[in-house]
Amino acid sequence: MVSNGSSNEVQVGAQGRLVIPAALRKALALKPGDRLIARQEGESLVLERREVIEQRLQDRFRHIPREVSLVDELIAERGAEAAKEALEE
Repeated sequence: MVSNGSSNEVQVGAQGRLVIPAALRKALALKPGDRLIARQEGESLVLERREVIEQRLQDRFRHIPREVSLVDELIAERGAEAAKEALEE
């Protein structure tokens, strides 16, 4: 994570609206109409661009070969667990 060490106070306005200070908008190259994803992290509110989240996920799973299907592996694993449970009953 990159941080320039500055902090800015924002106030929650009508209908929960926030105004991002101009210095932050400029530093992050935010323009009117840009969309951010909001999520809760503990007691913090984190706003991120969708592209940043997508890149982080792609980086996280980059080591998995393209021919490997995590969905197929999960389905097979769940099927094996269900079969095992059925035998135990």
